[in-house]
Amino acid sequence: MFKDGVEARVAYPTEGFSGEVAGRSFHNGRFVQRLRQAAAAEPRLTLRQSTVRALAGADGGPWVEGRSPVCGVVHRASPGAPPATARAHLTVVCDGMYSNLRAKLSTPSIAAPSFFVGLILRNVTLPAPSHGHVVLMAPSPVLFYPISSGEVRCLVDIPGTSLPSTSTGALAAHLLGVVAPQVPACLRDEFVAAVGRGGMRSMQNKQMPANPVHVPGALLLGDSFNMRHPLTGGGMTVALSDAALLTKVLSALPDFADPAATALATASFYTSRKPLAATINTLANALYAVFCAKDDPAHDAMRGACFDYLKRGGSCAAGPVALLSGLRPRPSVLVAHFFAVAAFGVGRLLLPRPTLGGVRLALALLATATAIIVPIIRSEGVRAVFFPYLAPAPRLDKAVLDAAFACAAPRGGGGEGGGHPAPSPPARGALRTRLAAVAG
Repeated sequence: MFKDGVEARVAYPTEGFSGEVAGRSFHNGRFVQRLRQAAAAEPRLTLRQSTVRALAGADGGPWVEGRSPVCGVVHRASPGAPPATARAHLTVVCDGMYSNLRAKLSTPSIAAPSFFVGLILRNVTLPAPSHGHVVLMAPSPVLFYPISSGEVRCLVDIPGTSLPSTSTGALAAHLLGVVAPQVPACLRDEFVAAVGRGGMRSMQNKQMPANPVHVPGALLLGDSFNMRHPLTGGGMTVALSDAALLTKVLSALPDFADPAATALATASFYTSRKPLAATINTLANALYAVFCAKDDPAHDAMRGACFDYLKRGGSCAAGPVALLSGLRPRPSVLVAHFFAVAAFGVGRLLLPRPTLGGVRLALALLATATAIIVPIIRSEGVRAVFFPYLAPAPRLDKAVLDAAFACAAPRGGGGEGGGHPAPSPPARGALRTRLAAVAG
């Protein structure tokens, strides 16, 4: 980390962990393609590429809330092709940041605090090789990290809901006039050269707490479900953790044909993921709020206190890094460290002898810290964050579950993918008894 020419280096805590503990950075597109190749190589998986138009209901048409569980997807294999229905007992929706299906399965509240503008620096030596770098600039942080042996990705954060125009040269002017003078000297020339080469890419950063509507037969994952500011790179950590957790939860089921068991498992997933996801979400959003520069003495004092707190090393650095990396996902520890930073900043203002101005600024710093962290925790859900297993389980609609066995086409019947034989009347009765505990 860099601030006003001062460097602070922090590391992942390795004590108590077996094997290698390290971060990973890479070309995201290459990584995703390799994941797809690995999935396609699985003998039990059939890979199809199509455009999903809607979730499917029990009748094979577009799903209508409250009438049936989700029973697959309506899709088109190519433009102009007739719509087809792919049936499934469980549909996993992970259609990304710009999801057009999330509104059916959640109540999204999306914020867009800034943009990232990406450049690639070539043949430069980072101040700390094989490390990620955060430069605390005005108005907001800039990231540098290696993505190959000869390339460094630079991400410039630009706050606001609109980006300076590329066509008029306003974006390049901002990068050269505002950002470049604050870039560490060893990277500055190549940063300027990268701006001159053009080819800059931008993306809007979004924040969205997970707020699922539990619909039998469907599950949300990825950016369609939950987003946090990408300053800490926590999105991939949450995504991979969610995938591992979902695998564990679903592996206890013999198959997905029992709608009650599958619905209870997906409800358990939504609850079990909360501590890790909420910890990383809260820390990412809070750090971004703290690290942005503002024309406010209290905020500037909090920003400086956070940098110097991490610079102290030891538990002051190991705790926050263990939180943001997902090694120790404990929201209570996160809040403790956040207010420890505030207390550290207050102490610096009041020692060695308090003054009236120092007391006023100290109180303003505490107010600033509270104003940053409380809304973030509230948006994540206080009970769901700190006491996830005491949070009420998502309730299921009984009328919807009554139609659950219509989801799978009979063997050899219509619809893609076949299905399971319809359960016998005694089996239906047993399921209805089990559903009484979860159905409204």
